Amino acid sequence: CPCVPTKGAMMDNRFATALVIACVLSLISTIYMAASIGTDFWYEYHTLSPAENVSEAGRSIWEEFVSKDADEKTYTDALFRCNGTVGLWRRCITVPKNSHWYSPPETDMTTNCISFSLSDQFVEKYIEPGNHNSGTDLNRTYLWRLQFLLPFVSIGLMCFGALIGLCACACRSLYPAIATGVLHFLAGLCTLGLVGCYVAGIELLHRKLPLPEDVRGEFGWSFCLACVSAPLQFMAAALFIWAARTNRKEFTLLKAYRVA
Repeated sequence: CPCVPTKGAMMDNRFATALVIACVLSLISTIYMAASIGTDFWYEYHTLSPAENVSEAGRSIWEEFVSKDADEKTYTDALFRCNGTVGLWRRCITVPKNSHWYSPPETDMTTNCISFSLSDQFVEKYIEPGNHNSGTDLNRTYLWRLQFLLPFVSIGLMCFGALIGLCACACRSLYPAIATGVLHFLAGLCTLGLVGCYVAGIELLHRKLPLPEDVRGEFGWSFCLACVSAPLQFMAAALFIWAARTNRKEFTLLKAYRVA
């Protein structure tokens, strides 16, 4: 960076404090986003008797669930019946250990998960889930793709902003902090868009496949981490931009006073 530190450009305690707080908020929001992407509790289904449900259908439920050919309706029905959880990258169900059609229901449960492949993230969603002849549901298709792409764009923007911030520290100047603030603001918009896309996608799915009477669905703690991350990014962006602009304005006034 071609920044040359001067005595007049040195920041006072207000700006230093604002930058420290902004950096802490940025770090926390990055950790929250990474944790939410890597965990499987964006949405959770709770059914009254998962063990009995699995025992009635034998091993076919989780065999179809983990099958590469499982369509949206197949694995969604399994999620309903077996206390399923859904993340951005994986889906999980809770089933009895070593359950067979000839054995009684077990109380010892285990969680089986399968990852969405990259092709699954971009696969078309159908107007009637599971019916390939019903036509493409464009709304759900693009919502699903955006909820996969937006978190990575958000983290990428924050990482790029961190690099600019390191450049600002090396140059002993607050001017590059404006770019860092703008990038964090854009990252916050991406995170907010991610949350909105996920909520809309879940609501549209449940209109196509309504929850059974004995099943309750709710957003999980992974989703909550993403919700908390967005305002943290906005607050960090506001502090970065405020510190840079105010410091620059005061330096300009000081320089004009010295010239006068």
